[in-house]
Amino acid sequence: MSKKNIDLKFNKMLTTAGESLPEIPWNIYPRPQLKRDSFLCLNGEWAFGVKGEDGTLALDKKIIVPFAPESVVSKIDTVYPDGATLVYSKKFTLPKGFNRGRVILNFGAVSQIARVYFNGNFIIEHKNGYTPFSAEVTPYLKDENIVTIECKRTLCDLVHPYGKQSLNRGGMWYTPTSGIWQTVWLESVANEYIKDLTFKTDENRVTITLEGVKKATLIVTTNTGEIKVKTEDGTFKFTVDSPEFWSPENPYLYNFTVTAGKDSVQSYFALRTLSIKEVNGVKRLLLNGKPYFFHGLLDQGYFSDGIFTPASPEVYTEEIKKVKALGFNTLRKHVKIEPQVYYYDCDRLGVIVWQDMINNGDYKFMRDTVLPTIGLIRKKDKNIHKSQVHRQAFLSNMEETVKVVKNHPSVCYYTIFNEGWGQFDSQTVYEKLKSLDDTRFIDTTSGWFFAGETDVDSRHIYFRKPKVKRSDKPIVISEFGGYVYSVKGHTFNTLKTYGYGKCDTRNQFVERLRDLYLTAVIPAIKTGLCGTIYTQVSDVEDETNGLFTYDRKVDKITPEEFSDIATAIYEEIEK
Repeated sequence: MSKKNIDLKFNKMLTTAGESLPEIPWNIYPRPQLKRDSFLCLNGEWAFGVKGEDGTLALDKKIIVPFAPESVVSKIDTVYPDGATLVYSKKFTLPKGFNRGRVILNFGAVSQIARVYFNGNFIIEHKNGYTPFSAEVTPYLKDENIVTIECKRTLCDLVHPYGKQSLNRGGMWYTPTSGIWQTVWLESVANEYIKDLTFKTDENRVTITLEGVKKATLIVTTNTGEIKVKTEDGTFKFTVDSPEFWSPENPYLYNFTVTAGKDSVQSYFALRTLSIKEVNGVKRLLLNGKPYFFHGLLDQGYFSDGIFTPASPEVYTEEIKKVKALGFNTLRKHVKIEPQVYYYDCDRLGVIVWQDMINNGDYKFMRDTVLPTIGLIRKKDKNIHKSQVHRQAFLSNMEETVKVVKNHPSVCYYTIFNEGWGQFDSQTVYEKLKSLDDTRFIDTTSGWFFAGETDVDSRHIYFRKPKVKRSDKPIVISEFGGYVYSVKGHTFNTLKTYGYGKCDTRNQFVERLRDLYLTAVIPAIKTGLCGTIYTQVSDVEDETNGLFTYDRKVDKITPEEFSDIATAIYEEIEK
């Protein structure tokens, strides 16, 4: 990656939500699995500026939080040089009666290095552009308060996870994202409060562990009544009679409340099982004890007006509903972590998530894409990407990722390394991830560069129809397809396009997509195919291989034209 700045002169399309932003965007409670009745959203207009090389600063611009400055809806629409110090500042007063003893300042995500000051006092530094963080500000409260954040994006050193961001965007690499890109908010809690919850379920047995308190009472609402449990050691253990198991077809959630002294939180869990078993001579992925076909799409989470952040959280809801209407049951969240409300939507609406870890380290087109595509691939990975700094940053991010998504029942599958990007010592990394969470399927090396232990045989197949040979593991095609169809007036780059097979008309696109599933996917199920991830949900910048356009205003295929494919898939897996 080069250090040069980017001057983008492309079609900056607004989504429908982006055309009418409220004064305070994303003004909804951002943490559905640890929800209190205390919430003050700090989104909206902030003062903004870039610190000069000599340390001078003029906060002479206004930015709309939580949108990155590179985005149109932020009102900045500028890509700043890598390493520039972006500074945000906001004044606010607390509502009367808001303070219950402690006041916590929360950030959904800030890219990539954030230093936070409250009324001039340094309170926290965070070095991960994708994960939430918080700090108590009680000792520094005044009648009028100022929160200031200094942010740096440092893609050049390749240390911090960066996903698909590039300083030289183009093709399958996209505009970088800096600064605040998720909700900033305050909550107030009692002096003793529930800091976190973790869940573990096994059939109808549930364990819920509290962080921050020991004595508490839990009340669960079930379809047969209430379950009330007390704890003296911070751990609840109980069973659910006549359990309802979660699936995309029946996304049943158990709502509950935990009360500890003066603190009370609302949350939910679900019951579902994941396992691997040989069925009719082939290894299968099982959901709730039955063979299940994971019929999915690659979901990169990029938006034409907000880049990393949709203009409204309802954009997630509507997109998930459209994906389900087409018959899909799975989304592969590709090298990105979303706000908690995304996973909540998947939980409650019924879509399985395959969660990628986020790559760091270097990428080389010849080594990581060209040679593997023609079949020339490295077999061992213990001695590649040797930097201990890069390795530790990846492992740290992996641990944080698991913490963010672990409680969500929709998350059923982890991908560690994608196409060799930053890949190293996959056997050790697989074992580490298993120690963090042994309840999900793990795809250690998605695409190629197969090395170390993995739960699945995972392959990427472009430029041709996929063929499946029998394997001693469940087989998934974790990327394929990617047919290009550009819709005039709804493309980001009007001069270039990127994808894997051009379609000149919408009818041709629909016919090729249907043919791909009818002649390649469905016949392969009997030989062991357990899941497919078609590329992709929507167009992204130069890529016009989505089922929806980048601005989400045109659907390239409708449920009437495609939902019967899902019916045929599910009938085949049940044979």
